[in-house]
Amino acid sequence: MATAKSQRRWRNKNRFVKTQLNVMARRLVHDDLDDIAEHFDLRGKAEAVSFASFMTKGLMQYAEHNVEAQRLVELFSEAFERDRDLYK
Repeated sequence: MATAKSQRRWRNKNRFVKTQLNVMARRLVHDDLDDIAEHFDLRGKAEAVSFASFMTKGLMQYAEHNVEAQRLVELFSEAFERDRDLYK
């Protein structure tokens, strides 16, 4: 756990570009983030979260112009809705 002083320093340095995100997630999600980080040569789970957000946003934008991408977004959305208890 970071000290209060180091947390304050981080917040002051990054206050205009970052906010801290602390979430409780199942072990499955942590393991998935580790796998994503390793597969794409990222610097850990935090960067894997950013990458997952980037990929999702990119797929959503691509789906606006591509029928197959739109189909994939719908399939992933339906699958998550069906299995969301595994991830929350």
